[in-house]
Amino acid sequence: MRTPSISRRRFVTACGTAAAGAALLPPGLGGSVARASLPYGLPDIYVQLNSNENPYGLSPRALEALSRSAAVGSRYPDAAEDETRIAIARLHHVKPEQIVLGCGSSDILRMADAAFLSSGKSVVAAEPTFEAVLLYAGVLQAGAVKVPLTPDFRHDLPKMAAACGDKTGLVYVCNPNNPTGTIVTGEELAAFFARVPRSATVLVDEAYFHFVEDPGYSSAIDLIERHPNVIVARTFSKIYAMAGLRLGYAVASAPTAAALAREASWNNTNAAGLAIALAVLADPELVPAQKKLLNGTRRRLCGELDAERRRYIPSQANFLMIDVGQDVTPVIRAFQERKILVGRKFPSLASWLRVSIGTPEQMQAFLEGLRAVVPARAAA
Repeated sequence: MRTPSISRRRFVTACGTAAAGAALLPPGLGGSVARASLPYGLPDIYVQLNSNENPYGLSPRALEALSRSAAVGSRYPDAAEDETRIAIARLHHVKPEQIVLGCGSSDILRMADAAFLSSGKSVVAAEPTFEAVLLYAGVLQAGAVKVPLTPDFRHDLPKMAAACGDKTGLVYVCNPNNPTGTIVTGEELAAFFARVPRSATVLVDEAYFHFVEDPGYSSAIDLIERHPNVIVARTFSKIYAMAGLRLGYAVASAPTAAALAREASWNNTNAAGLAIALAVLADPELVPAQKKLLNGTRRRLCGELDAERRRYIPSQANFLMIDVGQDVTPVIRAFQERKILVGRKFPSLASWLRVSIGTPEQMQAFLEGLRAVVPARAAA
């Protein structure tokens, strides 16, 4: 059977050309694609689809804030930290003392481990999930209880609750989950929180919150008042395109936030990141435009995979996992030889390739590489 093909023009037209796609964004943002899509020092011949970053770069308002921040670069950002906490608290309808800032949300995960784990405690987490909490737990010589995902690649919350005991210090739920892009619903979370011992702290990582379209999803922030042992971690890295500026935050009850803050390093933010965060939080058009553009590109990619009868995990995030029908390690290497960087291997899903959602042109390059490296018949 002939493998369905798609021309660069057809794929980009379906998603919106670079110019048309940029029309969905605040004026000027589309022009930053080429500048912002590559890491420092990486040749521009590479297509980077490996770290779930936003390929469109900083918005015009963010770039203006970055420029202004140079004037205060010689000063510690204490006042800006206070202003940012107030702005985030206003966004979530909580008090400023319920907000803790971090050097990216991974810093929040580290603080949670330090605050609630020790050599006599353990962390309960899904397998696979984002590994940072488990890695930090290892540094603390804490135990780890890994609960396999359900057959449809979602957190098995009943089994995770059953795995909790009096030695459980932390429970980690990544929602949407990295690397699968799957979610648990608000109702499922509420039932789960009711079953977790109050002596354990539940850390809900909502790094990809902004991309979710499933109506059953809701943020765990809404449940903190009833469950003061819950922490929600958020980041500016993904939809706000601030991965290199390292700013994240936690929302928690005031006592839990205070416990987190005791584990923070002094001045763990920077003047540029704080200035940009305030600018993007004040921009009501940015998140909806980014969500529409990136989710639209993801849907178009899924359509092409469906046409070729390739198996993938339906995602609510800015990445997708595709079954390549073999160990993914040589596939990753083959893509790299084609100057396309894709996600790392997750051992419990050894045949699944994670790819970040880039621009339409980047996804076309990925599709061409996929057809060359893993023909559709081999993947089926």
